[in-house]
Amino acid sequence: MSILEVKHLSHGFGERTIFEDVSFRLLKGEHIGLVGANGEGKSTFMSIVTGHLQPDEGKVEWSKYVTAGYLDQHTVLEAGMTVRDVLRTAFDELFKTEERINEIYMSMADEGADMDALMEEVGELQDRLESRDFYTLDAKIDEVARALGVMDFGMESDVTELSGGQRTKVLLAKLLLEKPDILLLDEPTNYLDAEHIEWLKRYLQNYENAFVLISHDIPFLNDVINIVYHVENHDLVRYTGDYDNFQAVYAMKKAQLEAAYERQQKEIADLQDFVNRNKARVATRNMAMSRQKKLDKMDRIELQAEKPKPSFEFKESRTPSRFIFQTQDLEIGYDRPLTKPLNLTFERNQKVAIIGANGIGKTTLLKSLLGVIPQISGSVERGDYIELGYFEQEVASGNRQTPLEAVWDAFPALNQAEVRAALARCGLTSKHIESQIQVLSGGEQAKVRFCLLMNRENNVLVLDEPTNHLDVDAKEELKRALKAYKGSILMVCHEPDFYEGWTEVWDFNDLM
Repeated sequence: MSILEVKHLSHGFGERTIFEDVSFRLLKGEHIGLVGANGEGKSTFMSIVTGHLQPDEGKVEWSKYVTAGYLDQHTVLEAGMTVRDVLRTAFDELFKTEERINEIYMSMADEGADMDALMEEVGELQDRLESRDFYTLDAKIDEVARALGVMDFGMESDVTELSGGQRTKVLLAKLLLEKPDILLLDEPTNYLDAEHIEWLKRYLQNYENAFVLISHDIPFLNDVINIVYHVENHDLVRYTGDYDNFQAVYAMKKAQLEAAYERQQKEIADLQDFVNRNKARVATRNMAMSRQKKLDKMDRIELQAEKPKPSFEFKESRTPSRFIFQTQDLEIGYDRPLTKPLNLTFERNQKVAIIGANGIGKTTLLKSLLGVIPQISGSVERGDYIELGYFEQEVASGNRQTPLEAVWDAFPALNQAEVRAALARCGLTSKHIESQIQVLSGGEQAKVRFCLLMNRENNVLVLDEPTNHLDVDAKEELKRALKAYKGSILMVCHEPDFYEGWTEVWDFNDLM
């Protein structure tokens, strides 16, 4: 029996169609991976099924009494609440049950109270609390907080002072503590390091309820899902098995379709040739008309146009001095130091991946080296002739410019055709290029930012989690381009598959 069903869904933004008459079902206990290229509509689908977005057509039907939990990174957290306060809200229903028990005990003192009925209700409510381990909640909260690295930045921290990555961890921990019937997770590993991803993988493998997961981390997907829904060309197709099985079946279906298309094209060509040669001759006119009717009634196979694949190429400028950054007793942070005094050297032609738990200061280190924020103490000496390109992890939302406008503003010497060609090389279609940046997917927005980075000459690239939101093709192409880049690279990244083999590794945990 379906616990979530979507029927005949159609949706678009302006002239851009996202879904066209698609259907979807989620059965109890299914672990679904929602996969597809950037911009195909995965996050839009999540927004529709959670009611954050109304579809143009179609219905979303939930079973009665089903609870759903959605990792919404735009959730507002109240000032003055600590991390522990937020995590305890996962059990609001149980705290209300406890309040009800206390109210019942108070009402027992009333004259004429029905003691038997009240005691029976207390017993039922008490059983509910005990079955949900209410009296060990803090231990359960600490367990999940420790596993996701929330403990690293303090359970008594004010939630409004957290970074974007820390905030997402808190929201994910709260969601897992709620343990809903359906988990809806949109790229939950983006702000997790390898250790925490491993824990989340084990958690989802053992999750007895259903979940729908969007992720471009293929090894992670393979380990936790048993159903794939593939979003492509406004359609949604269901496959049984993990991601590798989906790829094999998809490739086979595509090859079969292409072979059938080729056979049909040959048949069409032969029929058309016969018609052209024989329609004017009296003796063969009837045969030609018969073949023409067959052509007219033929259900023609159409192949979908290939999606543009990105082609990244970073321009290189003049050679910089030997030392890019040198630090002496550098202490980074805001109100208090996050590290011990650091003495780091980053040289020309080095390619370095900075790893370590999220929220411990990797982004702060990059910004301190770049001079974006002041250090607490110590010094940073920057080399000469540095032409630097910086890819930030977080950028302001609500950009009403189109990609065309954004790139043209940055490079006014280019003509429109050159700007469009630059964006197309990053894997963006005409519809993407003419849409507002704020309505593009996270992966599409990242491609716009890479386009801005690629069209400037740099000899140093500083990249903060560049793979977040990128689909498989874009990630592979970015890896190739960075390996080929002749300049220096300093990069924060949580995906070993992306950086292993072509970078040095600085473990931030060793710097603390």
